[in-house]
Amino acid sequence: MEPTFLAEPPRTSAYDDDLESEGYVYNLTRLWSWRPDVMTSFKDLRAELLADSSLTAREVAVMVTATAAARGDSYCALAWGTKLAGLADEPTAAKVIQGQDTSALSALSVREAALAAWSRQVVGDPNATAKSDVDGLREAGFSDREIFEATTWIALRLAFSTVNDALGARPDRELAVKVPDSVREAVNFGRAAGGERD
Repeated sequence: MEPTFLAEPPRTSAYDDDLESEGYVYNLTRLWSWRPDVMTSFKDLRAELLADSSLTAREVAVMVTATAAARGDSYCALAWGTKLAGLADEPTAAKVIQGQDTSALSALSVREAALAAWSRQVVGDPNATAKSDVDGLREAGFSDREIFEATTWIALRLAFSTVNDALGARPDRELAVKVPDSVREAVNFGRAAGGERD
């Protein structure tokens, strides 16, 4: 199976970066190498958003994992579910991916559980949100600035996932073998490494 629906792009320096850091070229790198300038701008924008943010690494991992799962993006759910498993634990990461109620999970803080729910809500129907939903985030301890940052982060991740999914980016086999079993089992949607579910 081809790693994406597009042909192999001209090789960019990102290929060398991947080979040096991971030993292989990410399928995402192959896709985004059609416009490496756009990928750089996208990475810079995400970094700028979080540079002055008080959102923690765990909160970001919860948001991305919940967003990817709600969107049905297996690539990011596997990658970020693995990160979340390392920052929290594997059962918690699996439950976030499955969309289970995380409010009772001792491994997630009140803020993290609220972010997981907010991520799913924004992905599902942003027009259905209400002031009461935002008030709930405030009650969980978020400032209005953090709420804006979190929502913008979710929207950026959705854009990234949409491009990847629409153009057939498959999770890397090398990534898939590193994913904890419970996280891998929870990701029963989207494209599979090697195309097992296509």
